[in-house]
Amino acid sequence: MSTSSGAHGGSVTMRDVAKAAGVSVATVSHVVNDKAGARIGEDTRLRVQEAVAALGYRPNALAKTLSQGTSRFIGLVTDQVATTPFAGQIIHGAQDEAWKHGYVLLVANTDGNEAVEGDAIAMMLEHQVHGILYSTWYHREIAVPEALHQTDTVLVDCFASESGLPSVVPDEVQGGRTATQELLAAGHRRIAFINTTTPSPAQSGRLAGYRSALEEAGIAFDEALVVPASPEQEGGYDATAAILASGATAVFCHNDRVAMGLYDGLRDQGLRIPDDIAVIGFDNQEVIAAHLRPPLSTVALPHYELGATGVRVLLGMESAPTSGPLLIACPSIRRESV
Repeated sequence: MSTSSGAHGGSVTMRDVAKAAGVSVATVSHVVNDKAGARIGEDTRLRVQEAVAALGYRPNALAKTLSQGTSRFIGLVTDQVATTPFAGQIIHGAQDEAWKHGYVLLVANTDGNEAVEGDAIAMMLEHQVHGILYSTWYHREIAVPEALHQTDTVLVDCFASESGLPSVVPDEVQGGRTATQELLAAGHRRIAFINTTTPSPAQSGRLAGYRSALEEAGIAFDEALVVPASPEQEGGYDATAAILASGATAVFCHNDRVAMGLYDGLRDQGLRIPDDIAVIGFDNQEVIAAHLRPPLSTVALPHYELGATGVRVLLGMESAPTSGPLLIACPSIRRESV
């Protein structure tokens, strides 16, 4: 039987509501669960609803789930999204979109532990969640946990080519093109690109976007302007000498951490941004980009929209392509470094 804590203390049961409204427990159940086809007069329905409000009764959501085979829960299983402020907007976007449509988000952060991940998915399946979003904190291909095939699943910020599961990922090519176009629009023609040495969709996609923007502007691609670097501050700092030797007047950095390191390297050489050389980053890690001097122009990873779109795809409100991921645009964030 369903129970809850009433406004006046103690447990309020469906029987309490029935007594207050002068009806049967079955009638209360039909009204509370909005049972289709139940013949209940409007006066009776109103009395039950008034009793529910007066007593502070709440249906037991889990009991309702088990009896109806459905729930208003959506699961979100992540590796490190919840503990990474940079990617935490995925949860924010998914949660907002779930609430908008009457669902509650159940979040499990596994820290990449396979045993914890398996337990989390099993728990969500036991609670008969409407479906599961499976997300990683950076865009990559994954091996799908077998249990995810037992319910509707959408991959967020990751993909699995042969799984048949819909996925929602950032448009890395468009993002790389947008970053380069920002530098072209500022009048630069010799533009360097500091790219990561780590194979990933970001590494190949952003390079493809860079090349595409140059081609559209009628500028020949120069391999010497692509500088490999580790994807952190030290990588950007270490790339400074190669950037200066290239004669570039502007630099597109693989991410904001690389840009932060390049800032330090250029400052050590007595150069000013953007007066002597323009810099644009990628990711929009605001704790970095907004607080550098000058503030860093960058291209944002659309984490909030990835989460929100994942929920819409899961609920059937938006379609994902059958031949590949649904691509979400990466917007330009203009500050003062270009």
